[in-house]
Amino acid sequence: MNLYLKNLLFFLVVPGTVAGLVPLLAIAEGPPQLAGARLLGLLPLLGGTALLVACVSLFATVGRGTPAPVDPPKRLVARGPYRVVRNPMYLGVLLILLGEAVLWASPGILFYAAGAAIAFHIFIVAYEEPVLRRKFGSDYENYVRGVPRWFPALREHRR
Repeated sequence: MNLYLKNLLFFLVVPGTVAGLVPLLAIAEGPPQLAGARLLGLLPLLGGTALLVACVSLFATVGRGTPAPVDPPKRLVARGPYRVVRNPMYLGVLLILLGEAVLWASPGILFYAAGAAIAFHIFIVAYEEPVLRRKFGSDYENYVRGVPRWFPALREHRR
């Protein structure tokens, strides 16, 4: 299967389910309120979507793989948003959820986002980081020393 198609499939299934299907079908009540202050929810929603698209694209072009553990990147992805924060895809999902919480004025989506953030952190620390350390060795260690896990750095990491 084409690498770009695999990345598109990942994008639709994983972030699409976590940030789209679950909160909108299971938590949201009625249509979003596209008026007044709730419109501010479009900013994180669109920003998070753009961030996800950029990251998935980098996995195909730079990493020569996908974000999915079954077809991981062949090369360490440390360009674009990955120069300022190690987990921009997860941040993109959380931004989308924040935007949805504002648009729907939904405490349920906000609580779901908090639970997702905790689950992401546990997955990253328990699985992703050890796998990346084994696979990319000193390149990954150098990257970790220069780029924070969650809060974007004020300066880009240069490799």
